[in-house]
Amino acid sequence: MSDTQQSGFIGHLIELRNRLMKAILSILVIFIALVYFANDIYAFVAAPLVAHLPANSTMIATDVTAPFFAPFKLTLFVALFSAVPMILHQVWSFIAPGLYKHEKRMLIPILCSSILLFYAGISFCYFVVLPIILGFFTSVGPEMMTLSPDISSYLAFALKLFFAFGVAFEIPVAIMVLCWSGATDIKSLKEKRPYIVVGAFVIAMFLTPPDVLSQTLLALPMLLLFELGLVLAIFYSKKADTVEHEQ
Repeated sequence: MSDTQQSGFIGHLIELRNRLMKAILSILVIFIALVYFANDIYAFVAAPLVAHLPANSTMIATDVTAPFFAPFKLTLFVALFSAVPMILHQVWSFIAPGLYKHEKRMLIPILCSSILLFYAGISFCYFVVLPIILGFFTSVGPEMMTLSPDISSYLAFALKLFFAFGVAFEIPVAIMVLCWSGATDIKSLKEKRPYIVVGAFVIAMFLTPPDVLSQTLLALPMLLLFELGLVLAIFYSKKADTVEHEQ
């Protein structure tokens, strides 16, 4: 490796380090701004469960440190999720200098849509999925049972669902990227639709709690998003072909 290549490689490593530090700093700044409201944030996330608790029933903490660490942990995850645009901006700033102009025009909409879809998945989980799942689970237990969920267990349950739906809503973006890059095409994806239906339920089985309702509520949106991705990929492929003809 020549001195020029070595200095260039070291320069890329320094740039990568700086971008990582800025991404971590953005998470830290948001976390510091939110940590004072940690209990309020937890109360907001727990609202779908509290709304379905029987009368005179409350959430409990089975661990002495849980009343502190559960809201603290949730606030850290909220800071991480909130910093996603800043993190992706740092990723974009690192890779953009190595891209052609037409590649930048193609990838910017994908980057923006991926952020919006991630937040849409989390919102769909909170406002639609959680009330349905929690309403079902809190209504099917034996009458002699007193439901008092543990705050740490509920947090793990909710975060797992938020992450699963946030990632699942990225399916249209993934399809567009795969078709644009030439890794696959729309015709091939349509031919594999029966396998994708089965795969959606298998993936939902691993990403959600072990119950059929949660798996179905994730698998069905994944299939709808897959169909949406096929439609958008047609439009995106046409854009890509146009760009290539313009060169």
